[in-house]
Amino acid sequence: MEEIKEKLKRIIIEKGIFFKEVILSSGKKSDFYIDCRIITLSGEGLYLVSKIIFEMIKDENVDAIGGLTLGADPIVSGVSLISYLEGKPIYGFIVRSQTKEHGMGKLIEGNIREGWKVAIVDDVATTGSSLIKAIEAVEKYRCIVKKVICIVDREEGAKEALEKKGYKLESIFTKSILLDFLK
Repeated sequence: MEEIKEKLKRIIIEKGIFFKEVILSSGKKSDFYIDCRIITLSGEGLYLVSKIIFEMIKDENVDAIGGLTLGADPIVSGVSLISYLEGKPIYGFIVRSQTKEHGMGKLIEGNIREGWKVAIVDDVATTGSSLIKAIEAVEKYRCIVKKVICIVDREEGAKEALEKKGYKLESIFTKSILLDFLK
């Protein structure tokens, strides 16, 4: 598993880190951007991320994996596919940013049922607001959140915000690990 993580780290550093001033989805300004979507929307990157996250949840008896759209979308599909190939199928779901105004009027699309054990995922966590929004949505379905995982924790409050809600954030990498590797 370490070999897979090292390969993913190299890809994120080579293709997913940009040093320029940006406004993050949290509204915060930053002098660098971590674009994990460019990673998860490539075959190799998606495979590596999905394999690592599957290994993190496979022994948790998780029924489904999901998160807030857009960051979670490819991760959810990738982990669901890997889980099927590994003989331990895990369903996928996506939480919308707001309830749909048409059709079935759903906030959550995909496979989720009351009482299911779920993992919540996101690509990059800054304040944790996307993860918390996804957690609150699945709790309305009376699901049990077993794991909360992101690819990169920017170490800007997400871990602490989730701890206040009673959840532990696990990340594949932290901002510190990635930036230390660059030095």
